[in-house]
Amino acid sequence: MTVPSSPQPAGAPGHEILHGIGVSAGTASGPAVQVRPAPGPDTSEPPTTDAQEASARVREALDAVATSLTERAGRASEHARPILEATAMMAKDPGLASGIDTQLKNGVGVTQAVHQAVEEYCVMFASLGGYMAERVTDLRDVGDRTICRLRGVPEPGVPELAEPSVLVAHDLAPAETATLTSQTVRGIVTAAGGPTSHTAILAAQLGIPAVVQVKGAMLIDAGTEIALDGGVGEVIVAPTKEEKEQLAERSRRRRAALAGSSGEGATRDGKKVALLANIGTADDAVSAAAQDLEGSGLFRTEFLFLERDQAPSLEEQTATYTRVFEAFGDRRVVVRTLDAGADKPLTFADLGEEENPALGRRGLRLGMIREDLLDTQIEALGAAYRATGGDVRVMAPMVATLDEAEYFAEKVRAAGLPKVGVMVEIPAAALRAEQMLSIVDFASIGTNDLSQYTMAADRMQGELAPLLDPWQPALLQLVRLTCEGGRATGKPVGVCGEAGGDPLLALVLVGLGVSSLSMAPGRVSAVRAALRLHDYSTCQQMAAYAVNAQTSVAAKEAVLALAHPNLIDLL
Repeated sequence: MTVPSSPQPAGAPGHEILHGIGVSAGTASGPAVQVRPAPGPDTSEPPTTDAQEASARVREALDAVATSLTERAGRASEHARPILEATAMMAKDPGLASGIDTQLKNGVGVTQAVHQAVEEYCVMFASLGGYMAERVTDLRDVGDRTICRLRGVPEPGVPELAEPSVLVAHDLAPAETATLTSQTVRGIVTAAGGPTSHTAILAAQLGIPAVVQVKGAMLIDAGTEIALDGGVGEVIVAPTKEEKEQLAERSRRRRAALAGSSGEGATRDGKKVALLANIGTADDAVSAAAQDLEGSGLFRTEFLFLERDQAPSLEEQTATYTRVFEAFGDRRVVVRTLDAGADKPLTFADLGEEENPALGRRGLRLGMIREDLLDTQIEALGAAYRATGGDVRVMAPMVATLDEAEYFAEKVRAAGLPKVGVMVEIPAAALRAEQMLSIVDFASIGTNDLSQYTMAADRMQGELAPLLDPWQPALLQLVRLTCEGGRATGKPVGVCGEAGGDPLLALVLVGLGVSSLSMAPGRVSAVRAALRLHDYSTCQQMAAYAVNAQTSVAAKEAVLALAHPNLIDLL
């Protein structure tokens, strides 16, 4: 262990406390197992002289990777299956194969060609932000596996575990996370990743404590005992007996705090707060609907469009949406229309290169250009609504102006859909929330994008993570403005960003006026329990303190000081 030294308790050689972002609550300890890294391209390989032959080799390797991932999907859990299937589709993407062909025609060696084409795609995905940026890890995994097959070496991945262990990795691809179980993996520690990455989402669903963005993680020697708290983001290298006992006590107290957390969301004095799930596929809907929650506050429909040569048909979309609505019955489902666009995320809706895709023609802006895509989707949603009679609410992403809100509302209402809303992801929408909500029926705040646009900080730029802290007072002030618009018009405002799944921050959001919180399904119980510990007036006081704080750290400290003592057991 060669991380910077810190005061070491007696009897704990190599003892070190590392910090990261807790993404899956719970505590764990065990020996560290380093995940086998990818070998990378062959730097000594000869240049390509027969591009056609090399292209055939690469396609054979890509097909083998896709087949392997598809087979894994068949054995995976219902949570992991759609993610693995989507990753397999990436290996079949003709655009990626075409990019590799271009490299081969320029004489680049086969593994270098795969690497360079994948990196070009990664730059495109990262520039888009949101879901597409989070697919960079998946795409690199496809590239790494393809390179390994071309080189004839073992693919990267989790080694056989001789005993229950804590996995340590730079990052984990979905293909690896999907195969894990809580019986063999006690915890996950990664140097990269984020709170909305597939690793984070799957770890939470599997109940495996996880901490990401841990500086120094890759310097932990294999076999070293480590302990972690996936709620507070703490990793202890060579923990003392006392520290392990403290973690075990935290875990026991958390289980006790969650006991009896069921039913509708509400504060201690009865203020209703709907607790909802974020979903992306019909399989997600079936899984989430079986859990104790009040519906879905964010159905990301772009999963149906990604990694395809052409848009899904009206019939296919109608069938998918019908399955989702049927799964939730009379519980609400808030549908976000296609959130894609800009720098070649969809091969069938490529609007050309842009200087800054994150600020380009994405979301509703793409729909207003490619009205055929938007019209077909709305028609399918209308048909699925009529077939099921569910509580369906449809909202548009990336709405900035009143004209855009009117345009979208007219289309949705013309299709016979009962409720139309907008995402508040751009500061302009928050600043004009009252006027926006006079046009539509509800608003949902996407705190992830609203953070990056408010702070001018790329969500995928790890060094800027403090700016993207959802406790930033500037962000909370925009949430308050949006809720004030809701109160003035009598329209509900929800939150569907990851901030809603933080039990402490959820109290602040409710105090600001948010009436629904949508999150990863595994976070609902903790948020429900946190609400029931506090009166609505306390939540309002917390909100005032947080907005008026000087910094994000001060905001969180002020709210913690007002919180019920038992809340700490839920974090």
